[in-house]
Amino acid sequence: MERDFSAPRPNVRWCGDITYLPVGKDWMYLATVIDIHARRVVGWSMADHMRSDLVVDALEAAVATRGGSVDGVVFHSDRGTQYTSAAFASACRKHGIRRSMGRVGSSYDNALAESFFASIKRELLYGERWLSNTDARMAVFTWLAWHNNRRRHSALGHISPVEFERRSINSGSLNLAA
Repeated sequence: MERDFSAPRPNVRWCGDITYLPVGKDWMYLATVIDIHARRVVGWSMADHMRSDLVVDALEAAVATRGGSVDGVVFHSDRGTQYTSAAFASACRKHGIRRSMGRVGSSYDNALAESFFASIKRELLYGERWLSNTDARMAVFTWLAWHNNRRRHSALGHISPVEFERRSINSGSLNLAA
């Protein structure tokens, strides 16, 4: 992808990553799939582990969100073991998704996903520590729904990801993201 975080329409380029969230005295891990066109989170998964099925579940959720047909989508990630696993490669092949990976140790190569996680931690997590996995899941689910449907993005002309996507599909040409 060469740090090109734009896409002319939905389901051209996706990116994903994993972050950790404090829950009680432990951690939960959040894997996301973001459609780069509208910065919309189209898939996510949370678990108390970082095994490859965490990212496979997020990918499967994204495919389901998009109606099951995503042949040709490019999925960009870092080179974490979850994304280089045979299980993730198999899930991508099954759906016709082409994989793209950044260089080792370069967070700039997946800057859109990194920026998203900075936002969720700043806007949702700041000063919070959930006591249970259920509390964490509910808070994250609520925030993701707000992010997709209500949060305004400067890169999208100060409209939400869902609204940007709706307008771009209807007009066939809207693409402010860079």
